[in-house]
Amino acid sequence: MAVFRSSASNPMTASTTPVFNPFALPLVAILRGITPEDTLAHVGALIDAGFDAIEIPLNSPRWAESIALAQQRYGARAWIGAGTVLRNEDVDTLAGIGARFIVTPNTKPSLIRHAVSRGLTVVAGFATASEAFDAIDAGAQILKLFPAATYGAAHVRALRSVLPTHVPVYVVGGVSPQTLAGFMAQGAAGAGIGGELYKPGQSLETTQTHARAFVQAYQELQG
Repeated sequence: MAVFRSSASNPMTASTTPVFNPFALPLVAILRGITPEDTLAHVGALIDAGFDAIEIPLNSPRWAESIALAQQRYGARAWIGAGTVLRNEDVDTLAGIGARFIVTPNTKPSLIRHAVSRGLTVVAGFATASEAFDAIDAGAQILKLFPAATYGAAHVRALRSVLPTHVPVYVVGGVSPQTLAGFMAQGAAGAGIGGELYKPGQSLETTQTHARAFVQAYQELQG
């Protein structure tokens, strides 16, 4: 879903390009450590709660199997993607099993270009303005500030003053239902939610409870 925002307040990066925001709910559920046996139940619960972007990091057990299962079952209802992507060969595997986006922990232009060439949306990790512009130049459509809790909401505001307005910045790392509003008030377009949402082995009921808390927190920001 592309959302248009006026850029008149930021002449340095003024643009009439719509903001790239493909997710109806701009919260990415990060299921680090999930197994194929647990994938379908937890992904289904997250989608039912309102999430439409699911990330399975590549340091999870049998990640390719989990991503393929999620894509086959839920690909028509949500964006299924991968996190902690570091190698071109993993990008090729992900493209082959139907993943729609990748999330990187760092800024690696060669990897970003390769993923874009394979038709994947790239959420590129960054910390500084220089890294952000390198990622954008390589073709990244979304930026990921990590770890957000360390840098803080003021860092988001400072970066937003110089970054192109059509490129959204998501915050990841230590984001909770209580801190989400502070980041978004300073210019974050969305967030990736990891340990505050899911930990390996947790019950389905816990996932449902956490998911509802984040969805409610976001909805309250929308009035």
